[in-house]
Amino acid sequence: MDAAYVSALSALAGSSIGAMASFATTWLTQHSQERATLLVQDRARREALYGEFIREASTLFGDAFQHDLKDPAKLVNLYAIVNKIRLFGGPETLEEAERVMQGIGETYFAPHKSISSYADIHHAGDLDPLCTFSRVCRRELAIARR
Repeated sequence: MDAAYVSALSALAGSSIGAMASFATTWLTQHSQERATLLVQDRARREALYGEFIREASTLFGDAFQHDLKDPAKLVNLYAIVNKIRLFGGPETLEEAERVMQGIGETYFAPHKSISSYADIHHAGDLDPLCTFSRVCRRELAIARR
C-alpha cells in the first residue's frame, strides 16, 4: 500500500470519528435538555392542577359547612379535577384527593356547624380536610424537582 493512501485513509478515519463524536455529543445534549424541559413542564402542570383542586375543594368545603347539597352539579368541577389527578398525579396524591372529595360529600350531609367552629381551625382536624393532601402534594413535587 502506498504511503499516500495510508495518510489519506487516516485523515478520513480521523474526520469520521470526530464527526461521529460531535454528532453524539450534540444528540446527548439535546436529549438531556428536552428531558429537563419535559420534567419542568410536568411539574408546572401538577402544581397548577393541585392548586386548582385546593381552590375548588376549599370553596366547596366552605359551602358544605353551611348548606345542604341541593344541586349535585356543584361537585362536577371537583370530580373533573380529581380525574385529571388520576391522569397526571401520583397514587398517594390521588388517594388523598379522593379522600377530600368524599369528606366534602359527607360534610354536605352532616349537620351544619356554626361559624364559631372556624375560630379554632388549627386544632380541629375535620375543619382542615386539605392539610394531608397539601403535604402529599409537596412531597410529590419535591421528588419531581430532583
